[in-house]
Amino acid sequence: MHTRSETLGVVLLAEDDPGDQELTRRALQEDILECDLRIVSDGQETMDYLLRQGDYVDPASAPRPDLILLDLNMPRIDGRQVLKQVRSHPDLRRIPVVVLTTSSEDEDVLSSYDLGCNSFITKPVELEPFVETLRKLGGYWLELVTLPVS
Repeated sequence: MHTRSETLGVVLLAEDDPGDQELTRRALQEDILECDLRIVSDGQETMDYLLRQGDYVDPASAPRPDLILLDLNMPRIDGRQVLKQVRSHPDLRRIPVVVLTTSSEDEDVLSSYDLGCNSFITKPVELEPFVETLRKLGGYWLELVTLPVS
């Protein structure tokens, strides 16, 4: 076990909305986190990345993430199914998963925790609150906590 503050963390953003992808990229460029941001656009691509299949067979193209930021409503495989698959896979189940979605529905919160997410965050739609949310999230997951070594 070691603290990630000494290393560059890999963050996998699973988000289908190009605007939200760009907002996250911009927020992280504000020097919030020292991380290697990888972006996938749907649930199938998320699983391909995590299992190193398809376009991600080369391990250099898909470093193991230290943290997954997961949108719930994605095409092909939705975030709930991704979360279920991640938690049932022995090589992936310890990766922290933060659901980062526009939903604040009680049903989505409950089902996400039932499926094993580590945190559920309703993402702000404006840049400043979103940047502050990422600052807090990254500070906690990539600097404060001790994560398992894969």
